[in-house]
Amino acid sequence: MFTGLIEEIGTVKKLAVGTVARLVVASDKVIHDVALGDSVAVNGVCLTVTSIGSGEISFDAVPETLSRSALKDLRVGGKVNLEGSLRAGEMIGGHFVQGHIDGVGVLKSVKSLSDSAIFEFSAPAEVLHYIVEKGSIAIDGISLTVVSVGDSGFTIAVIPHTLSVTTLGLRRPGDKVNLETDIIGKYVEKFLAGKRGQSGVTENLLRDAGFM
Repeated sequence: MFTGLIEEIGTVKKLAVGTVARLVVASDKVIHDVALGDSVAVNGVCLTVTSIGSGEISFDAVPETLSRSALKDLRVGGKVNLEGSLRAGEMIGGHFVQGHIDGVGVLKSVKSLSDSAIFEFSAPAEVLHYIVEKGSIAIDGISLTVVSVGDSGFTIAVIPHTLSVTTLGLRRPGDKVNLETDIIGKYVEKFLAGKRGQSGVTENLLRDAGFM
């Protein structure tokens, strides 16, 4: 489990893509707080630490991870967002991020404003289904708030600090990004559907309880 607050930007040192991909990332901060077997979010993808070297962390990624994320598009020298897993008792400043990517989006445009920038992304329909205005979304592992949602995509507003401490400041139109929607919406939909439509949680029940 993660929060979407990026700890540092790492650099891809090695990337061998095969049946299982081996990814080696240079790290200055996260490396001091992880051990073998720990989980680290790399551009929002939850990966297991397989080895630790001098200033480098290695990870393995299985075919399912590669097919569902943009990790396969990384290149040596590229930059990635790194976040160590959440520990009990730590402050949650972003939102609950699992590191389980729902799909890949594409940056369509960036509009610079005086005090922020508006990023527009396209998203697959099955991912867009769970994106709501003013809701939370993780883009390459970054916890962000949705500004608006359209038929084929959505927008977010990004402050200068976020641009400077994450890879968003390096993104250009056409770049692919990992998307993870807020898990709360998925659970609510599941409970409403229930087993064969027989859930005890109904729209009327949620309305009567003040949730709608």
